[in-house]
Amino acid sequence: MYSNHNFNNILDEIKAISFFSRSLYHKNSVEDVLWDITKNVIHKLGFVDCVIYTFDKKKGVLVQKAAYGQKNPIENIIYKHLQIPMGEGIVGSVAVNKQAEIIPNTKHDKRYIIDDEARCSEICIPILMDDTLFGIIDSEHPDANFFNEKHLHLLTIIAALCSQKIKEIQTKLRKPFTKANQYFKKLEGLMRLSKIYRNPSLTLSSTAEYLGISACYLSSMVNNLLNKSFIDFINEYRVEDVKNHLHSKEFAHYTIVSVGLEAGFNSKSAFYSAFKKHTGLTPSQYKNKLSLVS
Repeated sequence: MYSNHNFNNILDEIKAISFFSRSLYHKNSVEDVLWDITKNVIHKLGFVDCVIYTFDKKKGVLVQKAAYGQKNPIENIIYKHLQIPMGEGIVGSVAVNKQAEIIPNTKHDKRYIIDDEARCSEICIPILMDDTLFGIIDSEHPDANFFNEKHLHLLTIIAALCSQKIKEIQTKLRKPFTKANQYFKKLEGLMRLSKIYRNPSLTLSSTAEYLGISACYLSSMVNNLLNKSFIDFINEYRVEDVKNHLHSKEFAHYTIVSVGLEAGFNSKSAFYSAFKKHTGLTPSQYKNKLSLVS
């Protein structure tokens, strides 16, 4: 027979799995998953902050990628990004050992690194994908001895759910794209017919919203199909727009810079840089070349 204490722990575990599974179900990018977890860890577990680090293999450092609490003053923005080398601090130690830790009193632990402000206790959980380190879930609290074994158990479950969802997303993104992809066709229509590239405020995220997909999916699709970044893809349309208008009667009274701004570039420098990158010439050189040919 289970004691009331064990029964309550099992019930809390079931509730955590159910809630976080539902919350993560519709997330389509790794970034969305990480931000969702940091927010809900605080709301559901009563923490004052939660930060997720991801492991940058090339640099050998752990980088803050999502946060909730004082580190997150507005929207998906982190105040004073912190990078921790592997092996340094409590976070770096947990990353190397791949073993979760509770620090009852950070004043007694020489590894402790102060981030935005000093706090008295810390809990640190590795996010593992097939025993390979992906990142760390970390939380600190102003009170000593705040974190307990129940917190450790629930965060370990949450880390496993996070790992499972990220694997699912990465598997989807690895599936081969073709130009028959419905979203790619719609994207080309938005460019050629609606000419949304002429909007100087157009971003990866806003374009993804037009298509009803995640920014991560859109970026991967363009990169896989065209072997170029999203901004290069957009700027190619803008450059072609400029080339078509430099000698048109409709734009005869426009300055070269004005033609670039009409095509969607938001500054002279961005216009000249992109034009030179895609044509090998400055806009003036290109216009002069056209004059000589005609």
